[in-house]
Amino acid sequence: MQVTARVLGGLFGLAAGVALVQAAVPAPEGVSASTFTTDLMQLYREARLQDPRILASRARAQAGQEYQREALGTLFPQVALNAGANRIHQENELVQQSFDSEIYSLVLRQYLYNKSAWENYQKFKSMAKQSDSEALEAQSEATVELARRYFTVLAAEDELELIQAELRTTQKSLDRVNALYAKQLALITDQLDLKARVDGLAAQVLDARNQVSVSRAALAEIVGRPVKEKLSRVRDDVQLRVSAQSLESWVREGVAQNPALKANESGVEVAGAALRGGKGGHYPTLSLTLSAQQSNEGYNNALVPRTDSYVAGIGLQVPIYSGGSTSARVRGLYQDQIAAEQQLESVQRRVVKEITSAYLTADTSAEKISASRNALASAQLSRAAAEKAFGYGMVNAVDVLTSVRNEYRAHRDLLKTQYDFVTNVITLNRWAGKPPGDSVASVNLWLNPGSPGPDIASP
Repeated sequence: MQVTARVLGGLFGLAAGVALVQAAVPAPEGVSASTFTTDLMQLYREARLQDPRILASRARAQAGQEYQREALGTLFPQVALNAGANRIHQENELVQQSFDSEIYSLVLRQYLYNKSAWENYQKFKSMAKQSDSEALEAQSEATVELARRYFTVLAAEDELELIQAELRTTQKSLDRVNALYAKQLALITDQLDLKARVDGLAAQVLDARNQVSVSRAALAEIVGRPVKEKLSRVRDDVQLRVSAQSLESWVREGVAQNPALKANESGVEVAGAALRGGKGGHYPTLSLTLSAQQSNEGYNNALVPRTDSYVAGIGLQVPIYSGGSTSARVRGLYQDQIAAEQQLESVQRRVVKEITSAYLTADTSAEKISASRNALASAQLSRAAAEKAFGYGMVNAVDVLTSVRNEYRAHRDLLKTQYDFVTNVITLNRWAGKPPGDSVASVNLWLNPGSPGPDIASP
């Protein structure tokens, strides 16, 4: 980490300047982390192979392909081989006999026209496309969740380190006030205020340490293993900005490429094919049948010489009346199509809303990062001034505590704004339909491998 020196005048009555070294805070106690550092891309690769949601969506997509092939198979010739053997005993006024009969047949049936079967294939074809889009949507959603949990871990570790740093700063102030109070140079109220703040921060350290463990457990749920290594943090030497694309171009791209939208478009196609298939129940079917048979059993189970028969036939089936069930089914399928179209409209509106929200939020966060840096610098100067003024008796300990609190709050705001920006960029890419791997790769460039914790200066 870059080392910087800051000269602060008069700390608790000391007029001499004190050099402050901007040093990295060591890994928080209780957090099991090796010296190895991982980044978002590495965890993304692991999650693709371990996240149950992604694996389940891939299985559903593969199943959709197989169901499509199953439906296609009904359009091909259907061939069946039949074989049978019987023991027959016959008695009449003239003869009494027993004999064995055998029958073998090979039958080929091919639909020449079957609207229902054809539309059923079209339905499963669209369902396969829908499953593919849903698998990509599941992967995109899981990627956003991975990024959110990744930066939640960083935020939790930042919070722990900031609280520990604030505790150290406040404890040093308390030690100095205790020394002054022993010489009757400080008020008991100042001592009690600082003591209360130290005790409160000590309790917050316990909560923050627990939150680090909880957030890492949440990340491990996605990756499928304990995440003990350090996580790469956002670099300080990059300018975080949304791409030069306008909001309108993002929206157009999302409407054209968003996998959730494509899945629902396929859903409308599925409903349309199902409706056409339902109407096919009113249509006739035409089929070709070819058969070959060998048997020694004749009419009424009579014994006849072994005979080979070859038959070719055309069959026509015309539905006339089925009790109204076909018409009712068509009406129900028509309503299903309307529901699918409205669902598509709902998803399209959501895509526009989510893209707009993520774009504007990310753009605002990018501007807020610069403002947060300025606020942090001002808060650091304010704390130094408050400590110097306290040394001259111009302010009390509460004022110093407030300035310290403001400094660390500004530090938290800066880090949170950075994480919010990166998360919103990934969310924007998701709703715009960009491939999850490309989205993670672009964001991963903003992370610094082997980076330590937040840049905290402690007196």
